Parts: sequence; structure tokens; C-alpha cells
Amino acid sequence: MLFDTTFLIEADRSGSALDDVINDEDDVAIAAVTIAELRVGVALSIGRSRRLREAFLADVEATIPALDYNAHVAREHADLLVAVRQQGRPRGAHDLIIAATARATRRTVVSADKSGFDNLPGVSVRYQR
Repeated sequence: MLFDTTFLIEADRSGSALDDVINDEDDVAIAAVTIAELRVGVALSIGRSRRLREAFLADVEATIPALDYNAHVAREHADLLVAVRQQGRPRGAHDLIIAATARATRRTVVSADKSGFDNLPGVSVRYQR
């Protein structure tokens, strides 16, 4: 499984600990770009919210391996860019990187965002809130 950012944000907002959303037998990871997205959320928040988001991000980084954007992911990313342009249905740049990472590593994207990953060729998605 490859957790997308929206899934992690929903887990954080609901007060779920990562242990609550990850079973011991689950092989989970995140795309490296997910760390960037979560860091933006930390940087744009203030006060108590910022401290809580920092703690959540630290937990994510300590618990879930981040997969690099490498040449294999780049090839999958290019294929997905072509596919969405041909479909006439653009997607967010980061969502496509997450999808490409999942496709390159043969993982299922776990997302709370139904629109970001619909109808992407070769990308398996499980929607979960």
C-alpha cells in the first residue's frame, strides 16, 4: 500500500494514531512528495495546530518508509502525464507523482481523494476515510 497525503491528513484530523491505520502485516510506504505536502501543512499552521502537525509528521517519517522519485518512477510518471492529457482530464502534479510511485512499485494507493486517482491506467486505488 502507498498512503497518499489526503489519507494521512484525514487520519491526523480524526485523531487516529498511525498504529490505528496500519496493521502489523501491512507493507506500507509513502511517496517522497508526500513528506513535502505534509511539511507545507506544518509550515502554514500556527500555535497548537502547528505543534500537533509537526508531531504527526515526525511520526509519519519515523514509521512509514518514503520511496524516492527515481528513473523508474519518472518513466511511469511520464506515461501517466500522457494518459491524462489524452483523456483531457488533468490531475494534480503531486497526485500523479504518488500514482507513478505506486505503479512503479506495484502498490495500491490508499486515498481519501476520489477524484485524484480515478481512471489512471495501471494504478490500483483503495478509497478510505
